[in-house]
Amino acid sequence: MAKIYSKKSFVAPKMKPKKEIVSFLLDYSKALKVVKSERATFEFIAN
Repeated sequence: MAKIYSKKSFVAPKMKPKKEIVSFLLDYSKALKVVKSERATFEFIAN
């Protein structure tokens, strides 16, 4: 007998990031500076 695989729904577990990872990403985004010129785009990380 054929099985119908489309009826089963996949439920992803709830993912909670660590506080350290969220803090790192926020600090990185605050330090990132993007400068666009006519010819190129420059990205600077201000530490």
